Amino acid sequence: MTEKLYWKDQRMREFSAVVLKSGEDGVVLDRTAFYPRGGGQPADTGLLKQNGSTFSVENVEKKGDEVIHVLSDGELPNTGETVQGAIDWGRRYSHMRYHTAIHILDGIVTQRHNDEGTLTGGQIYQDRARIDFDMSDLSREKVQELIDEANEVIGSGLKVYSKEISSDEALSIPNISRTLPGRELLEKLESIRIVVIEGLDEQADGGTHVSNTTEVGKIVFSKLQSKGKRNKRLEFVLEDDNPHG
Repeated sequence: MTEKLYWKDQRMREFSAVVLKSGEDGVVLDRTAFYPRGGGQPADTGLLKQNGSTFSVENVEKKGDEVIHVLSDGELPNTGETVQGAIDWGRRYSHMRYHTAIHILDGIVTQRHNDEGTLTGGQIYQDRARIDFDMSDLSREKVQELIDEANEVIGSGLKVYSKEISSDEALSIPNISRTLPGRELLEKLESIRIVVIEGLDEQADGGTHVSNTTEVGKIVFSKLQSKGKRNKRLEFVLEDDNPHG
């Protein structure tokens, strides 16, 4: 089992860990701050160092209770020895800002416009993000109204934090998970991690986020595409007011 340091301290950039497994499939550590790909958020990249050797982490995957660090071609760290890990903070912090921005937009649609449609998915990139809506009448004008609302929320400085609740408690909260796979997962886990944007939104989520909405910066509308009769895809960027946290 790998201890998930990225949940305990989302701003941790460096850490030490012991190598549990080391092979062609990747490296498993007893603890890690590297976020594994999932939930629309890309994996962290960065470095592992051991005995004067440096190993590049190019991908991170979660498999059961283990987090697997996929290294670029070359030698491998030794099993049983300690490594020093360092994540690419600029990449991670960008993902955190975009992930929180998606939750803000999701919270606005869910809380204030749920009679018009829902947000059904999203994908984060380092320099942009996209979200999908089930909303037949979503126009460019409507998108801009939603973004304006989101930017007002961002500027109000709401606290963002995570907490864990029991599966039974999570199942009793309407709309705590916004996707079918997420709702199915609620029934399988004993405890559920919830990300809270104070006063706006609470939802089950395993990703990393900023600690205050002001860190997100300004959401800027980029593109709107039709993906079916009701499905619309919005792409947006963030003004880089706070690029490194």
